[in-house]
Amino acid sequence: MTYEEFVRKFQIRLNEQQLAAVRSISRPTLVLAVPGSGKTTVLLTRLGYMIYCCGIDPGKILTVTYTVAATKDMQSRFASIFGQEAAERLEFRTINGICAKIIRHFGALAGKEPFELMKDERDKTRLLSEIYREVIQEYATEADLKGLSTWITYIKNMQLTAEELDALSEKEALPLKEIYQAYCSRMRSMARMDYDDQMVYALNILRKSPEVLSHFQDSYTYICVDEAQDTSKIQHRIIALLASRYDNLFMVGDEDQSIYGFRAAYPEALLEFEENHENAQVLLMEENFRSNAGIVEAADRFIQKNVFRHKKCMKAHRKAGADIREVEVKSRRAQYGYLAKVAENCRTETAVLYRDNESILPVIDLLERKGIDYRIKNADLTFFSHKVILDIRNIISFAANPYDTERFMQIYYKIGTYMNKQAAQEACRISVIREMPVLEAALRFGGLPAGTQKSIKSIQTHMEGLLCEPAAQALYRIQKCMGYGDYLELAHISGGKIQILEAIAANEPSALGLVERLQELGAIIQEKKPGPDCQLLFSTIHSSKGLEYDTVYLLDAKDGIFPESVITNRKHASREELKRYEEERRLYYVGVTRAKNNLVIFSFRDGATFTRELLENGTAERKGAEGRAAEALQDSRKSHIGNFKPNQPAVKSITEAAYRDKWEEIMTTGYVKHKIWGEGMLLSADGDDLEIEFAHKTARCRLRFMMEHGMIE
Repeated sequence: MTYEEFVRKFQIRLNEQQLAAVRSISRPTLVLAVPGSGKTTVLLTRLGYMIYCCGIDPGKILTVTYTVAATKDMQSRFASIFGQEAAERLEFRTINGICAKIIRHFGALAGKEPFELMKDERDKTRLLSEIYREVIQEYATEADLKGLSTWITYIKNMQLTAEELDALSEKEALPLKEIYQAYCSRMRSMARMDYDDQMVYALNILRKSPEVLSHFQDSYTYICVDEAQDTSKIQHRIIALLASRYDNLFMVGDEDQSIYGFRAAYPEALLEFEENHENAQVLLMEENFRSNAGIVEAADRFIQKNVFRHKKCMKAHRKAGADIREVEVKSRRAQYGYLAKVAENCRTETAVLYRDNESILPVIDLLERKGIDYRIKNADLTFFSHKVILDIRNIISFAANPYDTERFMQIYYKIGTYMNKQAAQEACRISVIREMPVLEAALRFGGLPAGTQKSIKSIQTHMEGLLCEPAAQALYRIQKCMGYGDYLELAHISGGKIQILEAIAANEPSALGLVERLQELGAIIQEKKPGPDCQLLFSTIHSSKGLEYDTVYLLDAKDGIFPESVITNRKHASREELKRYEEERRLYYVGVTRAKNNLVIFSFRDGATFTRELLENGTAERKGAEGRAAEALQDSRKSHIGNFKPNQPAVKSITEAAYRDKWEEIMTTGYVKHKIWGEGMLLSADGDDLEIEFAHKTARCRLRFMMEHGMIE
């Protein structure tokens, strides 16, 4: 079949860059495809071209995809264009699929039964839990185990040396090397292997068995790789060995969209492609068919500032549409009320994207309270089992049950008791024998120094106090007065989880209510079944990769959160620091380029580096800042005038002490209850002047005025 006949028969419609990629058959080729450029269409069309125009046996072509779902989707799409018969002769596999085939072939040749694959993640979790308890002498939380599993994947995929593993263990302040070695040893003794082991064993077989390597090289004389930027170092090495005899390697990817560094994605292989393959070529697919021109141009300006990338420029196929909207807020909490309003009237396909799963929990809390429907993609529950969250729950629960010796032993050194382990254990022993509260036992029979007794009495008072106040005040007390904030700082634990907890606590009248609400939210998220017509989706940016939405909201793009840290002077940053920072920039870029028609980004006055860079020299409809403040102030003044008429009661006299107490309460909790506008969250304060986000409006109000006129409770 001639190329012209091929185009007519299968109704091929491609631009010049796409056609160049399709017709590149006889030399190693890397295609760099910008977001929305039709890379899957090109890859499938190229497979059809190889079969129908070049006469290549489809059984000799291996197409490697990132997930099992992608293999099925790609085979189905190929069949819909080129027919089921050809599709069934093609081989679409994940890298693990081809590694399993290599291991089986070697086992048959050697007359050995391969290790059994550990398919159930729960088996791996149980094993890691046992090892964690043996090595660290503590019970691991769900978050701990998920973190360990991720590290083991990283270690194997990056093929870290013993020295590199030592350095990683030291950097993470965790005995990773000991845990990793124990895990590998235990797996071998059980004759089991995990999915990462499959790749380790397959690579070793290819390196040590020329017969097996030759067999697979001749079996797959043409190799195509999708999502090459997400491929790990060990995966690249396996593919390189398989392709080394004929070098008919075709890779499609984009280092600008490499966002899986934590899983050991190795975009450097794309940058080194021409060095590693003789006569190689790099082709570009730069036309974005997905997003409107305004989004494309802003995203391209943003990513151009990255250093570790090929030079390319994303261009828009579509015309300009709605401007990117910037919603300026003064705190993370202000985003939540805004999104709740969006959710109330969501009629078009809308995605709220964020860096970390926990970012969306306060919004979910609000929506559940309001009965508004939503969907979550790949919900993650590890927030609820994180050490910080468990600590807060344990402190509150111990306050409610001061006889609980088990909880006391988990928290005594994290709050300001200044007791050593021996003293804490003795207090628990006395508590059980004399059937009295643990802290009381420590004071009366612990034989403790006067200074320690004073600290314990203070903690006793705080424990009683936190049960009698709103959850937000209780959290403040735990952090600032009971010493837990100092513990986090000394342990170098980020306060990000506390910020999320504070936002949820703002809606709870008591500390015990917060504990119950956390349990409820975990169950709600796990069991969530949205209505069939729900248009609002919550997703991490990682989970949204490869997808597109009519409207996208980017959440938490705030310095210190996303990105975690800002590099202001790249000349003084190490290569590793730059690589980590650029991956965060790529993650932001991927989030931006999910939007087809509308992009809305929350911006923060106290630091929104990525958003400023995205919008500089561009256009954006700016909601917030001066205009939003002016509207709010105008509304506030109108309300003051309209609600208070001459026949109303006289202005109350407010003492300075009462005023100061209320001001400190609001500064501590961020919570205001207005008798007309309902519950509100503090956005900012300038002396007596407060900016407050209510359910249906934002208003600038004077605290003294509201107290004098009985406007707040």
